[in-house]
Amino acid sequence: MEREAPTRSLFEQLTSAEVLTEIVAIALAIGISAAAAHFIRAWFRRIESGLDAEGWQWKLLEGGVVVAPFFVALLVLLPLRAGLAALDTHVAAVDVALQLVAALLFVRLGIYVFALLMGNKSWVRAWENQITIAIWLAISFELLGWFDRLETTLDAIDLIPGKATFSLWALLKSVVVVTGFVVITSLIARTVERRVMAMQSLALSTRIGISKFAYFFLIGLGILLGVNATGVDLTALTVLTGAIGLGLGFGLQAITSNFVSGFVLLMDKSIKPGDVISFTQHTGTSTENFGWVQELRGRYVVVRDRDGVETLVPNQNLITNSVINWSYSDQRVRLRLPVMISYQDDPEHALELLIEAAREHPRILRDPGPVSRLMSFEDYGMKLECRFWIRDPMNGVNNVRSDVNRKIWRLFRDAGITIPVSQHEIRVMDPGAIAVRRPLPPAGDQDDADPRR
Repeated sequence: MEREAPTRSLFEQLTSAEVLTEIVAIALAIGISAAAAHFIRAWFRRIESGLDAEGWQWKLLEGGVVVAPFFVALLVLLPLRAGLAALDTHVAAVDVALQLVAALLFVRLGIYVFALLMGNKSWVRAWENQITIAIWLAISFELLGWFDRLETTLDAIDLIPGKATFSLWALLKSVVVVTGFVVITSLIARTVERRVMAMQSLALSTRIGISKFAYFFLIGLGILLGVNATGVDLTALTVLTGAIGLGLGFGLQAITSNFVSGFVLLMDKSIKPGDVISFTQHTGTSTENFGWVQELRGRYVVVRDRDGVETLVPNQNLITNSVINWSYSDQRVRLRLPVMISYQDDPEHALELLIEAAREHPRILRDPGPVSRLMSFEDYGMKLECRFWIRDPMNGVNNVRSDVNRKIWRLFRDAGITIPVSQHEIRVMDPGAIAVRRPLPPAGDQDDADPRR
C-alpha cells in the first residue's frame, strides 16, 4: 500500500486538468513546429538550385532551415506559457519544455556551425544529428536534475574488479573528454591545413606533407591531452591496453605501412598531384592502367583514368611496385609506331612517308623531330618504325598514335606501298610420292661402290 501511494499521486498529478492543459500545449507546439519545418524545407528545395552552394547566403539559409522547427516551437510555447500564467494555471511542464527546446536549438546551431568550420567532407558533417542528440540528452539530464542520479548509478558499475577501480562512468567521461580534445585539435589542424595549402610559394607536395604531418601530430596530441585530463589511472588498464596493443600491432600492420609509405612519397616527391602514372611490370610507353594523380591521402592515392574512374591505390603499392611516372622530371615521352611493308616496295620512300605523317601532327615536337628506321627483315616483309616525341602525355597517348597511323595508311595507299600480312603455306603431299630411303652398303664395299675409284 505504501508503494501504491506515490504512484497514485503521480498519476493524479499527470491526469489533473492543469497538467493535461500543459501537455496539450506542448503537443500543439510540436505539431505546429513539424508542419512549419515541412513547408520551410519544401521552400528551400525550390530555391536552392539558384544559389551558390559555397556562398554565405546558401549556408545562412541552410542554417535557418536546420533550426527552424525548434525556433517555431519556441514561438508557439512562449505565448502559450504567457496565457497559462495569466490564467494562474500550472506552467512547470511548459517551463521545462521551453528549456529543453532552447537547449536543442542552441546545440543544433552550434553543431551546424562547427560542421561548416570542419568542412563538407568531415565526419562531423555526416554525424550532425547523432552528435546533436547525444549532447542534448546530456544537457537535458542536467536540466531535469537526473544527472547526479545517473552519475551515481554508472559510477557504481566497476569494469575492472580488483584493487584498482575503473567504473563505467569513468569510461564514459574519458570518452567524452578525449573526444572533445580531438575535436578541438582537429579544428585547429583543419585551419593549419587551409593556411598551408594557400601558400603558393611552396611546392604542392611540400604543402601536402606539412598539412598531413600537422594533422596527425595535432590529433595524437589531442588524444594524449584528453587522456591526461580525465585523470584516469592508466596502470589499471595495463593488461587491457597490452592485449589491445598486441592485437592492433598485427591488425594495423598494413595500415601503418600505408601511412608511412604516404609520408615517404611526400618527402621524396616521386608522386605528386597532377602526375601522369601507369602501373606496369615493364618500361616503355605502355598505357596500361594509365591515369592522373588526383590526391595524396594518408592511406592511399587517388588515381583517375581517362574513363573518369577513380582508383584508390594503397601507398605501399607505389613504394614496393614499379610505377611509370611520365611527368617525374620531364613530361616529354617518345612513342614508337611499328609498320611492315612488302619486299616489293621501296623502303627509302616508305621511311620518308613515315616522317611526313608524324611531322604534320600538332602535338608532335619539332625538336627533337620525328625519325624513321628500318628495323629488321622479317619473314613476310620489312619492319619499319616511326619514332616521335610529345610533351603532353596527360592529354592522351593513344589518340596521337591513332592520328599518325591513319595518316600513314593514307600516305601508303596513295603511294602504292603495301602493308603485308603474315601468311603460312601448307603443302599436302601424296603418300605414294614419299621417297623410300635405301640402306647404306657395307663398310668393306665402299671403295667398289664409289664410281670415281
